[in-house]
Amino acid sequence: MDLQRAVDNSQLRTDIPRFRSGDTVRVHVKIKEGDKYRIQVFEGVVIAHKNNGISSTFTVRKVSFGYGIERIFPLHSPIVEKLEVVKSGKVRRSRLYYLRGRRGKAARLKEVGRTERAPEGASNA
Repeated sequence: MDLQRAVDNSQLRTDIPRFRSGDTVRVHVKIKEGDKYRIQVFEGVVIAHKNNGISSTFTVRKVSFGYGIERIFPLHSPIVEKLEVVKSGKVRRSRLYYLRGRRGKAARLKEVGRTERAPEGASNA
């Protein structure tokens, strides 16, 4: 079991910034079209974050042309090119599934001014 844990830990990404549910993030996703790759940006609110080691995922929701679109991203996958935290929202729970039933101004979250956070793997020293 220690060998598997060592392999998993070697594959974890350290360049991901810290983020929580309620944060608005901009995810740069690598998309393969034919034999070429391009970067597509998906910006929305993080409504769920599942910490599960190498298989950690987070769900981002955005509204595009009146339709709510949710996408689940694997956190440590190479298809996630870059992750930017645009703004932080003030929420009191970790799963924001109630936003699915809200429209317009009712779906807004209050913004909170958090201090700038270092990436997860970065040390303070």
